[in-house]
Amino acid sequence: MSIPAPEGTLIPEIGVIETTESDNILHWDGTDLYVEQDVYHNGQLVHRRYRRRVTRQVAQALAQILAQH
Repeated sequence: MSIPAPEGTLIPEIGVIETTESDNILHWDGTDLYVEQDVYHNGQLVHRRYRRRVTRQVAQALAQILAQH
């Protein structure tokens, strides 16, 4: 996996900066298309292999690309 980006997203409600790292491999579980990410709060790992769903627009674009091949 890649190293988390130094810049992240401030989550003021819990007072942390969230960064993520992903191998950017798409997974399909029969229902959802997703990437697995490790999620860090202030540099500390809080979620290992968190599933983040791919947006509908990205999934549609990928389906269109695959249909052309």
